[in-house]
Amino acid sequence: MLRLGKREFGTHEPVIMAIVNRTPDSFYDRGATFRDEPALARVERAVAEGAAIIDIGGVKAGPGEEVTAEEEARRTVGFVAEVRRRFPDVVISVDTWRAEVGAAVCEAGADLLNDAWGGVDPGLAEVAARYRVGLVCTHAGGAEPRTRPHRVEYDDVMADILDVTVGLAERALALGVPRESIMIDPGHDFGKNTRHSLEATRRLDEMVATGWPVLVSLSNKDFVGETLDRPVKERVVGTLATTAVSAWLGARVYRVHEVAETRQVLEMVSAIAGQRAPRVARRGLA
Repeated sequence: MLRLGKREFGTHEPVIMAIVNRTPDSFYDRGATFRDEPALARVERAVAEGAAIIDIGGVKAGPGEEVTAEEEARRTVGFVAEVRRRFPDVVISVDTWRAEVGAAVCEAGADLLNDAWGGVDPGLAEVAARYRVGLVCTHAGGAEPRTRPHRVEYDDVMADILDVTVGLAERALALGVPRESIMIDPGHDFGKNTRHSLEATRRLDEMVATGWPVLVSLSNKDFVGETLDRPVKERVVGTLATTAVSAWLGARVYRVHEVAETRQVLEMVSAIAGQRAPRVARRGLA
């Protein structure tokens, strides 16, 4: 069982996490949801299309203008409170690596802390334990936040992913984070080149075999773009193909920009796997 906020998700229930960037320079939407009104409209649309989790980020992942903890909190805390007021049942996640920001958003109503930088601030897991919220434990290859990988090498990339993410998950559990609210994430693109991210996808079943729910953040990332030689706005098809493979291998949570399209992919994979019935089944029966 995966339990986040007020929601419980069954073993074979795929979960969509919709991305809402409160940044003026995000790599994909270029600041489209930096202001409150379009950001709230994005939340409403994502929930209507099937997202169970809203992931709010106040700092873009890549290099750029410095964003202090105070500015990150200013971009996220009030917005979390407003989303909680308008959507009391949605799971609210905040993408942050900073413990002080984590504490502030938990006070405002966040249910999940999405630590995309691999525990670089050990205090973030302590915050998750103190507030009894969920935690995403990600492999980032030891990279510093907001840096790009350069000639990264691994003897065995999946072995390293497993060692780091399971270690972070076990530490979080020991600190008091609820076991049913901890997820592990291979960290596509983070501290990895394209071949590493492809291998991590191909071997995703090894993460699933650990028993920790697996979250994948694939949406329009560089490894998709490089594999197909496509710019950011032309990576949806590659993202959805990678989503289908990840679903077949057992991933549970999908952090995405395109909610409706992802939902169709996940429902199709679940039906092929015999985990859900078709929405209609008239062919050959009329």
